[in-house]
Amino acid sequence: MNIAVIFAGGTGQRMNSKSKPKQFLELHKKPILIYTLEQFENHPEIDKIIIICLESWIPYCNELLNKFYINKVDAVIPGGNTGFESRFSGLKKAKELYPRDSVILMHDGVRPLIDEITISNVISCVKRNGSAITVAPVVETITIKSEDDKVESIVDRSKCQLAKAPQCFFLGELYDAHEKGYKEGLLDSIDSASLMRHYGHTLYTVECGSENIKITTPTDFYIFRAILDARENSQVFE
Repeated sequence: MNIAVIFAGGTGQRMNSKSKPKQFLELHKKPILIYTLEQFENHPEIDKIIIICLESWIPYCNELLNKFYINKVDAVIPGGNTGFESRFSGLKKAKELYPRDSVILMHDGVRPLIDEITISNVISCVKRNGSAITVAPVVETITIKSEDDKVESIVDRSKCQLAKAPQCFFLGELYDAHEKGYKEGLLDSIDSASLMRHYGHTLYTVECGSENIKITTPTDFYIFRAILDARENSQVFE
């Protein structure tokens, strides 16, 4: 089975939205989260979806699932106080519901521009190699600064990539790593990729387009709107 675990637990403080968390902000009367979920709902290889949500927003989330006909969701569960705890909660639920050899795609609810080809490619990569970290090429110069704010060195950007999402593994291996991390107090691990690497797993990459952005700030939202509108217009003028 191929399972998408979608994180919709952020409060959106950097978005400056006082009424709704960023994942529920709307564009053309559709919340960002729904744009994201539709990519997995409509993908023929995705079997089921688990959503990690702010507990107080779970009823609203369920309303949206019914309104927009998102039918693959098996569970909407509350997250924890940290990203690690939220990921572990999602994996615990997945372990209850699905076999250990299921492919798990860990994805951000505010990353709505993921596309069908990338989803297919990461699933294929996990089945071949045991992992798939979605990445995008770096297009700007990267510098490392010194303690006195001088440029200490310039990194060869041809060797650099931006880690995106989804990050994908076999359920059993990812769950075991989180269980071990929880017992050892590694509660500040940034993401699944860094935790798996910490425990010796080899990480394989799958390249995606640069438009696979995470909507964190108002600027990100405007970029999302511009890309979506451009795609709609291109269909009109084809």
